[in-house]
Parts: sequence; structure tokens; C-alpha cells
Amino acid sequence: MFGAEIVVGYVFAWVAGRARRAATRADAHVDAAVDAGVDRLSGKLHVLVAGKLNGDPALGRLTSEASEGLSAPTEQATQQMVLALQGAAASDPDFARSIRDLASELKAALEAASGVSASAGGLAVGGSLTITAQDGSIAAGVINGGASVGNPPVPAPPRL
Repeated sequence: MFGAEIVVGYVFAWVAGRARRAATRADAHVDAAVDAGVDRLSGKLHVLVAGKLNGDPALGRLTSEASEGLSAPTEQATQQMVLALQGAAASDPDFARSIRDLASELKAALEAASGVSASAGGLAVGGSLTITAQDGSIAAGVINGGASVGNPPVPAPPRL
């Protein structure tokens, strides 16, 4: 399947972003460039979803909530949209493939814009990270496979 909850979030964010940008524009050039790329993909995803779910009350509710300035859709609106998207995808494999592909492209664009990404089982850090180990121990963000520090040191004989 395609992660309908993620698609709902993208569609909501696109509509909400449109409403916000009607009032103000980003000042930084970098923000504008990132916005343009993400907005293009989000817009394509919105057009795809809106075209498929045209007239569906779930889309109407999600759009209404985004236009009202909510920071995220309500749980009920999300559930309704998830069910609508899953139903549409189950009956139309081309729609399911298109929505999955666009959601993947959008996720990759957002990760590239943030400069931070990690594959499955990985560790992503957007700021400073310090990992230290001492006294024969191991410290790591991610260990894939076994790890060993060898035999522990033999304790010194007691002083008499």
C-alpha cells in the first residue's frame, strides 16, 4: 500500500501552505527555492487526490480544516481521508501507484531540503552529535551486527 496517513498530511500541508502564503511570503531565497520544489510536488499530489476524490466529504473537511488555519488535521478528518484514499486506491491500481510514487518523491525532496536523512535502521542528526566511549566500552549511534571489545582487562593484584 502507500501510507495514506502520510498522503493526508501532505495534502493538508499543501492547502494550509497555500492559505498562509496568501497572507505572507517567505523572505529568504533558500526558503523560496525549497518551497518551490516541495510546493510543485505537493501541488501535483493535491491535484491527483482532488481529482480522484472530487466531491468526497472527507476531502472537503480536510480542505476546510486546512483553510481555517489548523496546524494539523483533526483525527476524524484524517481517518475519513485515509479511508477515502484506501478505497480509491483499492479500486484503481493506477491511482495507487501514482500516489505512492508522488508521496515518495515528496518525501525525498523534503529530506534533501532538510539536509538530514537516514535509511531504515539508520540514525539521522540535524545538529551536533558527540558519541564517546571510555574504559574499554563501545559507543555508537547505530551498530549493525555484532560488537565486541575483546576480553576485559585483568584486574591488578591487590596491594598489601
